[in-house]
Amino acid sequence: MNHLEQLVAEWYEYRGYFVRRNIQVGPRANGGYECELDVVAFHPGQQHLVHIEPSMDAHSWAKREQRYGKKFEAGRQHIPALFDGISLPKEIEQIALLGFASNANVKTLAGGRVMTTSELFAEIVSGIGNKKIAKAAIPEQFPLLRTIQFASEHRHAAGWC
Repeated sequence: MNHLEQLVAEWYEYRGYFVRRNIQVGPRANGGYECELDVVAFHPGQQHLVHIEPSMDAHSWAKREQRYGKKFEAGRQHIPALFDGISLPKEIEQIALLGFASNANVKTLAGGRVMTTSELFAEIVSGIGNKKIAKAAIPEQFPLLRTIQFASEHRHAAGWC
């Protein structure tokens, strides 16, 4: 799992989602799998099901469309079985989380929403940036979120802002 997958998984789990990571789906007759889904998260209270595919690639939009098309189709086909016995919503929000891209002109990719890492970090800092470590420390099972909280709290003292 790369750092971006880890961060996404921590963020969703911290917010109360049940998270599955790096799930091999579509077993092939001669071995191996059709595809790997990076992060799938379900929030039972909100009835929200989300499939996130983070990437630090610098591929063309055409190559990304092909790659994410395969991943998102596999997600739509296989995700319902990942939470067997749980009533899931019919809609799966699918997000292409891109480290090297802008979504100024391209808002969707293979039917999923394009999100930049800048947007993800803004969402995370908005959600945890004002929580003081002394009173509301992020639990230690979320090391990346805890690091962001620590950096957010100390950025002014360090002269970053």
